[in-house]
Amino acid sequence: MSKPQCRIRVVRLPPFFLAPSCQLLVAGTLSFFPRYCLKFSVSGFLGLLSLFLDRSKHTNSMTRFATLSLFLALLAPLGVLAQDGGISGTTTSAAAAGYSCDSSKCKLPDCNCASTSPPGGLNPSDVPQFIVFTADDAIQSYTLDSVNQFLAQRKNPNGCAPKMTYFTSLNYTNYTLVTDWFVKGNEIADHTMTHVGSPPAEEINGNLIALNALAGIPLSSIKGFRAPFLNYSRETLQILHDSQFTYDSSAVSSIPVGDPGTDAYWPYTLDNGMANNCLSVPNTCKGEPKLPGFWEIPMYAFFDNAGVAGPHLMDPWLDTANGANKVNDSATLEYMQKTFTAHYNGNRQPIGLYTHPIHLSTTYPGVNVANSTINMINAFLDWAQQQQNVWIVSNEQLLEWVRNPVPVSQLDQVSALKCTTPQVDKSMKICNGIPENEEGLLSHCAFSDFPFYTCYGCPSVEPTPNNPNPAQQVPDGEQARFRLPTNCSTAFWDPVKGQCICSSTTCSFTDNSRTIGPNGANLTGGGTGGAFASAGATPTYVPFNNNGASSLPLGVVPALVLGCIGAFLGSFGIIARL
Repeated sequence: MSKPQCRIRVVRLPPFFLAPSCQLLVAGTLSFFPRYCLKFSVSGFLGLLSLFLDRSKHTNSMTRFATLSLFLALLAPLGVLAQDGGISGTTTSAAAAGYSCDSSKCKLPDCNCASTSPPGGLNPSDVPQFIVFTADDAIQSYTLDSVNQFLAQRKNPNGCAPKMTYFTSLNYTNYTLVTDWFVKGNEIADHTMTHVGSPPAEEINGNLIALNALAGIPLSSIKGFRAPFLNYSRETLQILHDSQFTYDSSAVSSIPVGDPGTDAYWPYTLDNGMANNCLSVPNTCKGEPKLPGFWEIPMYAFFDNAGVAGPHLMDPWLDTANGANKVNDSATLEYMQKTFTAHYNGNRQPIGLYTHPIHLSTTYPGVNVANSTINMINAFLDWAQQQQNVWIVSNEQLLEWVRNPVPVSQLDQVSALKCTTPQVDKSMKICNGIPENEEGLLSHCAFSDFPFYTCYGCPSVEPTPNNPNPAQQVPDGEQARFRLPTNCSTAFWDPVKGQCICSSTTCSFTDNSRTIGPNGANLTGGGTGGAFASAGATPTYVPFNNNGASSLPLGVVPALVLGCIGAFLGSFGIIARL
């Protein structure tokens, strides 16, 4: 059977990946490959490098050095851009899984067997259909705008705006936007510090420390993890368990729900080992690893007309469908609806939209996304929300329901599905993740490769896996800012004064959710109200831009324009010389 494939499908250049002189060349050159699926591996990179060395051996050392620098600048992003999330076939089988679990002993809320049946013994008709929305990688204003063009105008059946999970890598991330997104009610999860597969403990735990120190995310709120490139090992799972994470979401459900051998399990604990990815991750499954109370939330694939041979996982709208040689939005919409219907009419296992938001950004230079693709995704969500009891949720919300499942008639009891707003006076000046409160209070950390903003004081050096929480760099005439304590919520903590603006009895949140039901009332959500077409304007929404927190350094846009021209001319010369 085939293992998950590492694919590049659309170029996504982090804004501060390279010094500006190299950045403009990279952006210009790579812009020639929109929607093109490049295969990338270490061996391939070394092969190209050896070819370069062979061709340049007769040139002088200065020329070789300059050319090698350009070559590495052009190829370096590919190591980051290798598209995690593509699969080309099944990743498990019943024989490889060797899974056994006694449901009489493994009971909710802290233990759950891998099963295609709904948790708690509920009838599928009494179960909500969850659409899990996640995003991976750096958080910048343009990535949040990308997410918002699909979620900002939507409502779940209880009137709450959908929440999502952002698996955050800290390279190229604007920390203050992490704070803002979290305070809005979204889940922030771990994706390593520097986006490496099979990550060591310092990559995983360093990310925890930096998210807490520089974005004010409580350690207790960072519950989930996704491995970059979906590349994890048994050791990765052990690290997560030892570090007291609640769940991983890196394993793949690669067999359609209608197949008798489907691996589309509801989230389950690893008390009895893994049941997914048994053909692709060594030393897992057949009862291993045993990690009591630690959850796996599988990633559920879509399938085109080829069935099990036509899976689509992350960013499926970038894939070709049904063996075609180019992307067809109508074909993508068709198989997404078909897969959703199979889930909805079956055991209602969750289905997911797993995104890399940069691919769908309309505000990042060099990314050319078609309006028809954006409209198609919105049309899918509009159509799905017309069905009863469909909810767009984060992994955290899904897992809270799975641990304590109730029928749709009792969803009012599920606090995780409610929408609460922290009650903070809008006139108060406090750096707390609410844009109107924190305006003018952000620290600008002007590192040359990736500057960022934060409420919690700039570090003296850039955070790294070995030093995720450097000492603060305190400007003259100011004092060091205070990090979030364990006994105050992010929205109520004043990092400048070092105090919680309320006590445990006076801090308050307003519940904005509406009653669900009875008698069929409020069983559907609300979408953009638009129809899918191959052209036309995309829905409008308020951009998620923090006041004063620019995501691109000054000069990048004109540099990119000049870079495209230079790279266009230079690339032909390089290709000709090779």
